[in-house]
Amino acid sequence: MKAEIEVLQPGLFSTIQDEGRFGFMKYGVPMSGPMDFYSFHLANLILNNNPGSAVMEITQMGPVLKFLNSGYFVITGADLKPEINKKEIRNYIPYFFQGGDQLRFGGRQNGCRCYLAVSGGFKTQQVFRSQSWYEGITDYFHLEKGMRLQTNGSVSIPSGNASVKYETLHFNKEEINVFPGPEYDQLPELLKTDILSRKFRIDKENNRMAVQLEEIVPNSLKPILTGPVIPGTVQLTPSGKLIILMRDCQTTGGYPRVLQLSENGMNRLAQKVQGNSITFQLSPLQ
Repeated sequence: MKAEIEVLQPGLFSTIQDEGRFGFMKYGVPMSGPMDFYSFHLANLILNNNPGSAVMEITQMGPVLKFLNSGYFVITGADLKPEINKKEIRNYIPYFFQGGDQLRFGGRQNGCRCYLAVSGGFKTQQVFRSQSWYEGITDYFHLEKGMRLQTNGSVSIPSGNASVKYETLHFNKEEINVFPGPEYDQLPELLKTDILSRKFRIDKENNRMAVQLEEIVPNSLKPILTGPVIPGTVQLTPSGKLIILMRDCQTTGGYPRVLQLSENGMNRLAQKVQGNSITFQLSPLQ
């Protein structure tokens, strides 16, 4: 059963994301995809969707949505206090919606981003083999008031009691797993120790392109010739700022790449907000 959803209020920043855009970085096209793959995959799993079905990624303050016909939905990831027809509902449980039902969100309880999946996934524009929204590539790059979104309809009907276990540490744990980056060995030993033992806070400058950290570290490394970067690359600027590239990042950069986040580390970082603390936990390259 296909459905249509009207956007009554867009919220802070919501986008449509599937697994991302692969094979186009050589042309300067970012990968995009969900900031938190862990919560993204749980959403599709609970609804029996295809694993890469497009979902709505909602950041901190959610939209108000009106369902125009019926289907199933589930919310995973950050707890933004969702309500259906002003009745509180829970994350990780599938719900049946009917025409006229309204979904809205209250205050943020934990995490930064939640994922709204609908049965069959969202049916939106596909560019370069992906539905992930990105400014300059897709017609839309964030939710807009009055927009109407289509869905693909049910693949199968989820069990009324279907739910999955999720890791609460995913939202609370400060440790972020990293590997040495290409220029890690050029760092003085004292600076390596400093970076790996210090607690960093998330700066106000954080979005789908990059997360900056507040604390400054002494840096004597010279910029490098422009080289490839990918989501999770940690750059060290001449001023001593650490910048962690995220899913919508550029494809090349000229700052030393001192660390590389693991996939798990990226998912965990995606749920942090300004002022949250993190530490880097180094794993050796295999």
